[in-house]
Amino acid sequence: MATNTKDSTCLPLQETIVFDNKRAQAIELVVLSLLLSILGYRVVYFQDQKQYTPWLLAFLCESWFTFNWILSMNIKWNQCTTKTYPDRLLERVSESEFPAVDIFVTTADPVLEPPIITMNTVLSLLAVDYPADKLALYLSDDGCSPLTFYSLVETTEFAKLWVPFCKKYNVQVRAPFRYFNSTCTPLEDDSPEFQQEWKRMKNEYGELYKKIDIAAQRPFPCDHGTDFGVFCGVHRSDRPTIIKVISENKEGTPTNLPHIIYISREKSPKHQHHYKAGAMNVLTRVSGVMTNAPLMLNVDCDMYANNPQVFIHAMCMVFGVKDEENCAFYQFPQAFYDGLKDDPFGNKLANLFYVVNGLSSIQGTVYAGTNCFHIRKVIYGSSPNDRIKSGTYSNEDLHKIFGTSTELRESAAQMLLESNSKIENQGSPSNFIEAAIHVASCSYEYGTSWGKQVGWLYGSTTEDLLTGLGIHGRGWRSAIVLPDPPAFLGCTTTSFPSSLTQQKRWVTGLFEILFTNKNPILLTINGNLWFRQALAYFSFCLWAVRPIPELCYASLPTYCIITGSHFLPKINEWAFIIFMGIFVIYNIYVLWECKRVGASLRMWWNVQRMGRVNTMTAWLFELLSVTLKLIGLSDIVFEVTQKEHKSNDGDNENDGRFTFDKSTMIVSRVIILLVNLIALVNGMLRLLKVDYSEKWMEVIEFGFGEMFCSVWLVVCFWDFLKGLFGNGKYGIPSSTIWRSGALAFLFVQICRRSSQLL
Repeated sequence: MATNTKDSTCLPLQETIVFDNKRAQAIELVVLSLLLSILGYRVVYFQDQKQYTPWLLAFLCESWFTFNWILSMNIKWNQCTTKTYPDRLLERVSESEFPAVDIFVTTADPVLEPPIITMNTVLSLLAVDYPADKLALYLSDDGCSPLTFYSLVETTEFAKLWVPFCKKYNVQVRAPFRYFNSTCTPLEDDSPEFQQEWKRMKNEYGELYKKIDIAAQRPFPCDHGTDFGVFCGVHRSDRPTIIKVISENKEGTPTNLPHIIYISREKSPKHQHHYKAGAMNVLTRVSGVMTNAPLMLNVDCDMYANNPQVFIHAMCMVFGVKDEENCAFYQFPQAFYDGLKDDPFGNKLANLFYVVNGLSSIQGTVYAGTNCFHIRKVIYGSSPNDRIKSGTYSNEDLHKIFGTSTELRESAAQMLLESNSKIENQGSPSNFIEAAIHVASCSYEYGTSWGKQVGWLYGSTTEDLLTGLGIHGRGWRSAIVLPDPPAFLGCTTTSFPSSLTQQKRWVTGLFEILFTNKNPILLTINGNLWFRQALAYFSFCLWAVRPIPELCYASLPTYCIITGSHFLPKINEWAFIIFMGIFVIYNIYVLWECKRVGASLRMWWNVQRMGRVNTMTAWLFELLSVTLKLIGLSDIVFEVTQKEHKSNDGDNENDGRFTFDKSTMIVSRVIILLVNLIALVNGMLRLLKVDYSEKWMEVIEFGFGEMFCSVWLVVCFWDFLKGLFGNGKYGIPSSTIWRSGALAFLFVQICRRSSQLL
């Protein structure tokens, strides 16, 4: 696909920018040396301990922290990113040479994902700076909602006005709900014509918004004899395939709207549907039959195109990479427009900036599930440096891999055998509806390689990372592209329960990968996954295991305070400096990292505390869920995150405050909070009984390290402490408090009994 347009006199269309990371490397080595010093201290002084149990547990936990730090260093050791130059591309490459792109937008629930959000994403993609005859937009509606279909039909009509307006006046923000926000008005210097058309567009969008809003508030009529008749009597978990061509660019002109196709795949209780991965595979097959573009862009329903030149930036990679085999997909990062001030729930993923740039210096960034341009032949199972000649694949081979559809087999063979840049289906999508319905059936994949070696892979709720891992495992590389302004912007969760649900789903899927044939260690041994890349993937998959050592380590201070034992050095011992040093240096290092990406001090603190909260709540619950799945006692359920639509950017007075429900995920956190409070009271009472004038050595030998750890944990969970006394949704339910209190009391009694036995 990539064409070498560069010669000795031309500047590159894209280049890799390497960052100086020596200071970070030095700090990371200092932290590692301190961690190793702690392990050495544990071994040397093990025999001197009165109670071996807390010392041994601390050694095991600290060994895990050291191992985890080494994995983190492996990822972040080198830092680089990719810079693209769209102006240079437009000077050298004509639009007629651009490859076609099939756009996939996915939505699953019209309640959790309001159609107005999805439609703004659709509008922003229809209006990008790219020839319309090279685009086809597919909307996958896994909720089979007539409301979503109605919204798409109405949006298509509005797009006939909106797209020409955006391109005529070079509008930069092409999602109407962001463009027409409360702070955006025409300037006095703007021409009267523009001001008049601006007002007209705002009124038209207001009408569209009103139509969708009214339709969402009442049962949708599905009358037979209309386009909505196909929705009569359907159930979201048991329904036939519905494919509707909403708009067709039959003339093939670059100024008209692209093809717009609505898809609701068949579902049946008798067949597995594999959540989003299954929907993506249906989109791949349907688009392969209808338009068969060599590039595919997948976007979540809430991720609108914020940069109108996003496709041009992607083409800089397509035409600028010397060897097309070097890059399987081009990932644009996730960024958010509606995040709360200082990111109170740690959802903006600012702390992953260095992870993404670190991966770019190895085999490439991970596939993030959205905002990604895929090369179709790679999704079809092609490996780097494949030199497939005509006749290599027999019809029988294609049948086993791609299924019974003749149209799909022919398009797949064409994609695998020919130059991708020359492959475009010139037929009208409406001519292939019957074939498309066939490949969208829920039984089509049986006996094929879909979900195993071809398409989006099955076996994990994080189908994105698993699919990207499979691609890297075949030897491909990937690239992260960071244009300015950001290519895509989406909405993030703005409540604590939604944040926990999202975290639980992510980490559940990551842990599931370890038990598939795409385990990163196996792909290194049996495949072409680079060793350092395998360690990076392995680190992500092990996030699920972190609750065990963190919970143990968080319990040790309370155990030692209650029993009068120690697991940390006394304040008058030399080793105390090591523990205090690593605490101070690590936190300053993370703060420095946050400052480098423009984060505030408060955001740093929120990232730190939510790291502890998520690990001991959502991640712990996920570990239990996957364990129950592995032993056959339950199944993993894919939970869609609530998307919230805001008409403006203002934060209301309650934004950022913790709200609580009756979820069992927070029980473990409340238990840790209560036992630490009990331990602190116990420790303070013991200090009050000391005669400071005569027994000052008891004060020095008292477990100040353990007390400090308990105070730190209480501060990290301060919002839970406020929740114990809060009211309504801001208070922890009394049933949760009673259950947690009983378990906390049981833990304290076990500590006291164990100290007597030891």
